Amino acid sequence: MVQKILFHKNFSSKITIAFLLLILIPTLLISLSFYWESNNILKKNVRESTVQIAKQTAESLSYILEVGVDTSDFISSDLTIQRAVLQLNTTPVFEQRNNSQYINTLLNNLVYSNSFVKIVYVLKEEGSGWGSGTFAEINLKKVQLSNQEWVKEAKQKDGALLWQGIHYDVFNGGGINTDLVLPVSRVLKDFDTMANIGFVQVHLDGRSILNTIEQLKLGKTGKFFVVDPEGRIMIHSNLDMINKKVVNPDLYTYIVREDKEEFEFTEKGIPYYGVKQPLSNGWLLVGTVPIHEISGQLERLESWIFYSSVLFSFLAILIGLIFAGRVTKPVKQLTQSMIRVQKGDLKVRTSVSSLDEIGFLSKQFNKMVHEIENLMQQVESEQSEKYHAELRAVVHRIQPHFLFNTLSTLRWLIDSNQNNQASQVLSALTHLLEANMGKSGNIITVGEELDIIRKYLVILELRYEKTFHLELDIEPGTENIPIPRMLLQPIVENAIFHGIVPKNTNGRISIKICSCDDNLVFLIHNDGLGITNNQVKELNNPEAAIKNGNIGIGLRHIFDTLRLYYAQNWDWSISSEVEEGTTVRIFIKNSQLFQ
Repeated sequence: MVQKILFHKNFSSKITIAFLLLILIPTLLISLSFYWESNNILKKNVRESTVQIAKQTAESLSYILEVGVDTSDFISSDLTIQRAVLQLNTTPVFEQRNNSQYINTLLNNLVYSNSFVKIVYVLKEEGSGWGSGTFAEINLKKVQLSNQEWVKEAKQKDGALLWQGIHYDVFNGGGINTDLVLPVSRVLKDFDTMANIGFVQVHLDGRSILNTIEQLKLGKTGKFFVVDPEGRIMIHSNLDMINKKVVNPDLYTYIVREDKEEFEFTEKGIPYYGVKQPLSNGWLLVGTVPIHEISGQLERLESWIFYSSVLFSFLAILIGLIFAGRVTKPVKQLTQSMIRVQKGDLKVRTSVSSLDEIGFLSKQFNKMVHEIENLMQQVESEQSEKYHAELRAVVHRIQPHFLFNTLSTLRWLIDSNQNNQASQVLSALTHLLEANMGKSGNIITVGEELDIIRKYLVILELRYEKTFHLELDIEPGTENIPIPRMLLQPIVENAIFHGIVPKNTNGRISIKICSCDDNLVFLIHNDGLGITNNQVKELNNPEAAIKNGNIGIGLRHIFDTLRLYYAQNWDWSISSEVEEGTTVRIFIKNSQLFQ
């Protein structure tokens, strides 16, 4: 009976596999062959189409640029404009008014007669001039033209055209960032003397230019932009890229040094296809797109192959399931149980009780889940014990350090025969320990922590025979907020030992505490020696400082305390100037955590 069952199961498996192989393998081979051949043909057609589109767009952009050139030539050759610029402020007022009216009318007519010209300026270097449309002379007077880079470059070109990258018009009176323009500038010459008498600046409509480029589609993420002969980006939908050189070295080489209109390069490990076309002013229109996206026309073919494969697969599986239903049903049950376990339900158990391999897997699965559940409980218990052990270790590490420093003070006083001071230190230590012994647990209030600091300062003043002024700026109510024990005391201790005592003077320590929306901020400042920039930089990265062994016990205690008690809800920063002191800032989110 068992042999018949095994034979039946094996036969069903063989039939299922046979149907799958018989239907799927030929389908996949034919589909893949057809896809590869079609892919090569379509890629070629897409590339040819992309080059053609780039050429047409380059012609459109060149036409727009030529409009700027023609407009600039027309204005520069107008003798009335030259005369008005030369005679500005030297002719009668009525004649100046007539000249200004003529120039403004001419400039406005140029703008109205061509949709690609946004605004036109005729400017004098001392800060006066004329402009079309919303030109605001008050904005011009805010700018020192002689210090402008475009003015310097226009002078160097001595009448030749100067093209600038696309940007917002600074002389526009319509408001900030209202007119996006592409400027073409030149110096205005006096035809009699060929001296520079002003500047002509034609602003082409930047948004029309960007729309012309953005309408081009290269796959899903492909883009077009314009660069100058040195590889600087002059037109780009992202204005932050303007006047910056192309970063990718391969792309830069193909743009600047190669004559190929098509090329391929790699960026961040992804192969890209590129195309470029020259513009009438010497710039280049460049388009780039990941190679895998230019075959977007294959989506229909891919969909057809996918759906046909799904159809044949469904047919094969359906036929196979007819012969192997008894196998797939328990597999499905086992799979559903696995999914529930994957989502975190460790109470699930399968009910498959067959005598075949699936039944064996079911039993093993139940056993495995049971063991995992036990292990999870064990791990949670161990992690909890580990966490509390770490908390105890932090406290036990800082307390001996604190007592060691205090007892060292006592020993030094006794060795120096300063018995009275030693007695006072011992009395202060007794009061300090008495105050601590009355507190249970590792959580105390801010006020209690400040009381510990006051008592400890008494000990240190006796040891060093110095006065350590403690200035407190405590926001009302914060003194009752609970914090871990000895969160601030090590900072004060470090301030005295490493900052104030080496100066051999009295010192001042200020502590400011404030809260906002359950967030607690501590600012502890001392007027000690301060620390170097390298030390500040290292201490502001405590994990690295701990790894390199460059952090003391006190700061290590504070870091571990914040990390263990507040998880990610804290931050600290240290700032210092040599000979001017050090400031430590501790920021705690949700400071009511322990209430």
